[in-house]
Formats: sequence, structure tokens, C-alpha cells
Amino acid sequence: MRRRGHEVTDRRQVTRRQLSLYAPSDIAVPLEATRQLLDPVQSRLIPAHVTLCREDELVTITDSQLESRLTDSSLKPITLHFGQPEVFDGHGVLLSCARGEQEFHALREHVLGSRAIRRHSPHMTLAHPRNPRSVGNCPANVARVPQVGAITFSSIHLIEQNADEPWKIIHEFKL
Repeated sequence: MRRRGHEVTDRRQVTRRQLSLYAPSDIAVPLEATRQLLDPVQSRLIPAHVTLCREDELVTITDSQLESRLTDSSLKPITLHFGQPEVFDGHGVLLSCARGEQEFHALREHVLGSRAIRRHSPHMTLAHPRNPRSVGNCPANVARVPQVGAITFSSIHLIEQNADEPWKIIHEFKL
């Protein structure tokens, strides 16, 4: 047995929680078509998103602290600017953040209640290298990834995954 997120589980039934910024539908629709080609496994598990806080960062925060921080009226929508697709670890594909990282980290600090947090660069994973390489994950399809540019995220989603099932939205917090 081990403790993960808010659930005590064995290795067969791991429950994970994280906070994510889901791409708005006008941007997500063309991205999802490409994601299905590049990595149908990842596309089935979770929509196009930027991970705000991972499960190990949320372990020490109570549900009431989290809700209080995420319903703070001072929180405003955040805009991130994304560049061209980048291939990593063989067949992984991501869109890295070109501008907006400072605002992203300020939001993370607010949610996590500390300035002493690890830094991770905001990005959107279109194909994850832990999944098998799909036939559609080829240079021609990577070159066809739609240019997304600036995306304004107006809500934060608390999401949960049980074992290898698709992620489910537990709560949406409007910014």
C-alpha cells in the first residue's frame, strides 16, 4: 500500500489528482485531430491541456485550502503563447510555452501557497513517449500541427485518474 494524492491505494488501483488548464474548444478541436494521429492513447486519456500542478504537489494541501485558493477573486485568466511543435525522447511531441511562463509560475505559487516550489515549464504534450509510437506519429503529421499561438485559459480543472482510465473532471474553477 502507498499514499497517492488523497487516496490510499495498492499499485493496481492508483488514484491521481492534478490541476490542469484545458485548451478552450475553439483551439482544442483542431489540436485533437492532430493528437489522435500522433498519439491516440494520450488523446483518449486526456484532452489538450497544460498541467498546472501535479499530484505530488497537491498531497500536502487540504481540499478546503485548495478550494479557497482556487476561488480567490484576485485570480484572473492567464494567457500563454505557444511555439512550434518540438519532438522529444524519440517520438514525443510538445508545444512549449514561448511567453507567459512568469504568470504561470505566479499562479502555481498562489495555488500551492508557497514561493518555494519546483519550476516546470508550461507546455502541451501532443504525443507522450511512454505510449507506443503510432503509425501517424511521423514528421509530416508533426509539421501539420496547427499553430495555436496565444491561448487564454479562463478556468482551472481539478482532474482525477483511476489506474489507467481516462482523466475525469472533478471540479472546474473559473478564473
